[in-house]
Amino acid sequence: MKKKSIVLFMITIMLMSSCLVGYKKLNQEPQTVYRVYLKGKSLGLIKSKKALEEYIDKEQEHLKQKYKVKKVYAPDELDIVKEITYNKKTSTTKEIYEKIKDKSPFTIKGYAITIKGLDTQTNEGEKITTKDQTLYVLDKKIFTNSLEKTVKLFVNDEDYEKFMNDTQKELSDTGKIIEDIYIENKIVIKRQNIPVTKTIYMNEEDLSKYLLFGTTEEQQKYTIKDGDTISDIAFNNKISNEEFLIANPQFKDENSLLFPGQEVTLGILRPQFNLIEEDHVVEYQEQKYTTEIRYDNSQMVGYEAKIQTGINGQNRVTQKIKKVNGDTNNVVITNTETIKPVTTEIIVKGGKKSSYSTWNGGGSAPASKGEWYWPTRVPYYLSSGFGYRWGTLHDGQDIAGCGEGSPIYAAQSGTVVKSGVGIFNGSGEAILIDHHNGYYTMYAHLCPGCRYAPTGVNVARGQVIGGMGHTGFATGTHLHFSVWRGYPYRGGVALNPLSFY
Repeated sequence: MKKKSIVLFMITIMLMSSCLVGYKKLNQEPQTVYRVYLKGKSLGLIKSKKALEEYIDKEQEHLKQKYKVKKVYAPDELDIVKEITYNKKTSTTKEIYEKIKDKSPFTIKGYAITIKGLDTQTNEGEKITTKDQTLYVLDKKIFTNSLEKTVKLFVNDEDYEKFMNDTQKELSDTGKIIEDIYIENKIVIKRQNIPVTKTIYMNEEDLSKYLLFGTTEEQQKYTIKDGDTISDIAFNNKISNEEFLIANPQFKDENSLLFPGQEVTLGILRPQFNLIEEDHVVEYQEQKYTTEIRYDNSQMVGYEAKIQTGINGQNRVTQKIKKVNGDTNNVVITNTETIKPVTTEIIVKGGKKSSYSTWNGGGSAPASKGEWYWPTRVPYYLSSGFGYRWGTLHDGQDIAGCGEGSPIYAAQSGTVVKSGVGIFNGSGEAILIDHHNGYYTMYAHLCPGCRYAPTGVNVARGQVIGGMGHTGFATGTHLHFSVWRGYPYRGGVALNPLSFY
């Protein structure tokens, strides 16, 4: 009986204790706290979100001085979520700060500028889209001013100002009117917190350099020597005259005087956007005469007589020209007016061979300057010339403005040794002719189905062999015409085609 009473007493005490604990919890006030997450992982509870933000700002004084900002913010990967709880156990702001300071970068207010990628082509003509890229600045004006400064490197200063101020004069005879200037890429500017581990552009000079060269690293420099010309310096350093002038805007054109001791920039341009300039151009163009060779079999080989002197003509040509980052992308000739007709030069050569001649009938001597047939119809526009551009040798002359499908002519007689799609890297529909004198000519980017001379056939000087197009690595309709001494890309040497006319 005594033992039973003791057990009942103990049970009663336990029940009373449980009731007291339950009563205490029911009557305890819940509190508002904040749970801190870093990359989705809980770091603990704090009493004040504001206190943590102020502590971060106070402890990161060096970042405020470095970036010249008034406030430093929490990392982007940090989330602070309000929570209602009975749990009184919280961490101090210092304890939480110590957990995050070396694990995730703090942030500062600024602007993220996203330059959207564009559809482009590989050298094989395959379509690809370039990647978007994001740049960071603290002041939006740094970007807008840098962008305008870069744009003005590709467009003549005076022309740009007239276009922007709408003060261009109408053309009475010849000249140029800029119809539009715009950036092809979509650009999105957003104000946000920027992690301090990102590259943040603090001044226009650095950002302008990046927009032009794709890097902020110091570009190669060159010190002018006696006798140097802009064209020689550019070619010897694998850049075009246009690239040299863009990188060195203190020079007006490739004929500008140079002085020994001057320092110039030789960086290869890699613009981070596509600047489009659309021009309406009216100009007088000289039409060079062609030479017609006639053979007189009553005269011995070696005989030559000119029976008609060639005279260059002149045309007034109206064109629509599209440029991308200063480089001509597409040309359409909208009107041609003959001012002075061209006169063909006629030369008679002997065709009779002596019985003592050592000629064996194998091949022929290289055609003289003026005897090469121009490979397109007239008028035309010379776009990208022979020489370096973007660090790569452009091994021919681009000829545009004649229109899709317009005739392409053989520059000299010979045998077609290659006719097909992609016979050389990025060439698209193309034809290669062996002229049996050590020289070869190539005609690239012909229109689809416009190769009229198959492999193995003999063609005559001036014969239509194809149609102008933009297959392969080509953004606009044009002919890439190249002349080689020796087989192309197999030990042959590319020559400037214009030197033969």
